[in-house]
Amino acid sequence: MLQDKVILITGANRGIGLATAQVCIALGATVLLAGRNEVQLELVAEQLGERAIAMCYDLTDETQVKQAFAHIKQHIGHLDGLVNNAGMMHNAPAAMTSLDSLQQQLTLNTVAAFQHIQLASRLMRKPGCGRVVNLCSIVGERGAAGQSAYAASKAALTGITKSLAKELAAQQICVNAVAPGFIDTELHSDFSDKQRENIINTVGLGRMGTPREVADLISFLLSDHAAYITGQIIGIDGGMQL
Repeated sequence: MLQDKVILITGANRGIGLATAQVCIALGATVLLAGRNEVQLELVAEQLGERAIAMCYDLTDETQVKQAFAHIKQHIGHLDGLVNNAGMMHNAPAAMTSLDSLQQQLTLNTVAAFQHIQLASRLMRKPGCGRVVNLCSIVGERGAAGQSAYAASKAALTGITKSLAKELAAQQICVNAVAPGFIDTELHSDFSDKQRENIINTVGLGRMGTPREVADLISFLLSDHAAYITGQIIGIDGGMQL
């Protein structure tokens, strides 16, 4: 389904990013694993095999990002897909949220994603093959108490997704997003048992989602099966009610 496609995945060393890399490789793609932790990326690349390539750079450093894409252009020549998965979440009431915390989340969750789409779209030249999938969030779509900064960064990414879907359609590049709910990743690792129970009680299916379930949806959006889908924010939250 992804045979011979080249896909760049940010934050690919764990969680949803790692699960997406595993699924994409199983479906025949070559995957570029992007992130800052060189040791983890190299370990993941070794585990995934020869079609996994580690690319270590700071996703929030404009110059390093440009250099990474120049490397892709020189050594690979093109991209078929981009998954903007890397992100951070700081939970705090608005009154306790520093501007520095807000800026950090906007920089990684929003600005870095925008720059990656900007540069990746220039390498998506094969007709009908360009795919961008952004990781938005149910919080960005519906809001959540204590997560206003995170919600702002993800809501902005929703706007970017819908706008660039219109802008890049002429180049046959499809831009979509998935909006996960409560998924079993390190993003929620500091939640107490009581917090987890309270959130799960809002989920219609009565459980957390898995990274693999999100990865399966992402891989579909990267494939030729999704060639007529663009500008969509697809929820994957088990019927969660916030």
